[in-house]
Amino acid sequence: MTGAPTPTPVEPLPVEQAAVLDRDGYLLLRGAVPEAWRQGLRDAFDAGVGPPDQWGAPKGPGWRHALVDLDPRVRRACRAPALLAAAGRLVGGPFYFSQVEGREPLPGSGHQPLHRDGLGKHCVAALIFLDAYGPDNGATRVVPRPLDLGAPDESLAQILAGEAGDILVFDADLPHGATRNQVGARRRSLLLSFRPEADRAADTATRVLRTVRMDTAEVFVP
Repeated sequence: MTGAPTPTPVEPLPVEQAAVLDRDGYLLLRGAVPEAWRQGLRDAFDAGVGPPDQWGAPKGPGWRHALVDLDPRVRRACRAPALLAAAGRLVGGPFYFSQVEGREPLPGSGHQPLHRDGLGKHCVAALIFLDAYGPDNGATRVVPRPLDLGAPDESLAQILAGEAGDILVFDADLPHGATRNQVGARRRSLLLSFRPEADRAADTATRVLRTVRMDTAEVFVP
């Protein structure tokens, strides 16, 4: 019989980045994925695009979805030290890697209303961008904590822009949403989440519905 896995320690964020994350509720990690990894991640994304019946629940229209959670290149990127450090800062205690999938807004599609995920549960969401992104091709927009007045307000949202290899990590309670891919340029990303260890039992009950195939036993400790 094997016992629980040994917790994996997570290094703290640098002081300046921690201050930005605490203040805004999100942090954009520029170039956090090494350039040598990026084409492999794009290949994993494209290989993971398949028919609708590969998912446990129907996916919404207007997006290309990729099943990638068993790909070792993807799992390595999702354990980037800076990403884990930011997740640990937001969760504030033991946490685990809950899920990952690939998403890309199709030309003319992708706009989402501002919304919150996991209200009050200290869940962390992250996007690993595999292509350059900005307001023309479906970039994410967020409302920073100091501007968040409760009801999502589009006038307060900030549209992010950057390059392949950037990682956006944010408190899933923060109002956020994708924009429309107006020009049709590719904007592949890996969408992933980390959850507090206390959520594990409830999260496990929905694994099939969320098409989670990977091992999620590892526990990270800030």
